[in-house]
Amino acid sequence: MVQANSISDGFKGAFGIPQWASGLFLAAICAMIFIGGVKAIARVAEKIVPIMAILYVAVGLVIICFNLDKIPGVIALIFEAAFNPSAAWGGATGATIATAMRYGIARGLFSNEAGMGSTPHAHAAANVKHPVDQAVLGIMSVFVDTFIVLNITVFVVLSADVIHFENGKAVLTGISLVQEAFSTHVLGHAGGYGFVAICLFFFAFTTILGWYYFAEINVRYLFGAKFVRILQILVVGFVFAGSLLKINFVWELADMFNGLMVLPNLIAIIALSPVAVKLLKDHDEGKEYDPSEYIRKA
Repeated sequence: MVQANSISDGFKGAFGIPQWASGLFLAAICAMIFIGGVKAIARVAEKIVPIMAILYVAVGLVIICFNLDKIPGVIALIFEAAFNPSAAWGGATGATIATAMRYGIARGLFSNEAGMGSTPHAHAAANVKHPVDQAVLGIMSVFVDTFIVLNITVFVVLSADVIHFENGKAVLTGISLVQEAFSTHVLGHAGGYGFVAICLFFFAFTTILGWYYFAEINVRYLFGAKFVRILQILVVGFVFAGSLLKINFVWELADMFNGLMVLPNLIAIIALSPVAVKLLKDHDEGKEYDPSEYIRKA
């Protein structure tokens, strides 16, 4: 729902397309892939995403370079917002350290899914000689996602000076804020809004596909193949509904369900930590990987 909401909001700001129309289009594409089995769309999107990611990072770096003189102030603002949010945001309503931590943790969790138990579905499908090799890639994906891509967005937004408040509430939020920031230099208003909207479409669309397939794997395992069709209909419906709902409500729902995912998964992580430590030790010592040994230990 968050991805659908961001896409519809972004296309409304960039091209004036009503959110219901974007939601209907997105739901229709998802239905074609999930229910109709038209995989070609997904394959094309997956090929375009790396190109869009490189372009996004490159344009973001160019904008940051234009605002290089503001970077020290941006870094200072980040620390100030973390430890004295009320002062940093001009006394915005409810700005406290607890609030800063709550949203910081929630957005960090949403950005890379570390500890949620979702990405292991993808890592488990990899063909590697040793699980630790794949684990290193998992750590790298968190680093690239959070520390590179998201920090570029953060520095673009904060250095562009587009955050403003009225009556204690932000004038721009969500994707509209990012679009406004990207439109301040190089791209212009139309280019900035359109560029971010198109990048977001491919990023968010492929995320929807990934999350659906993770869900399908679990539904097949828990309830059997006959329940997959119900899942497909539900996902398509929620994609459309997500594009119409208020952004704050959609994010609150996402945060709640992400938290519910984390709780059982953390129990599993703690319980399996001895296995992970042994795997790392054996890998560093160059021992050959024997799955049965670790399965018995688990």
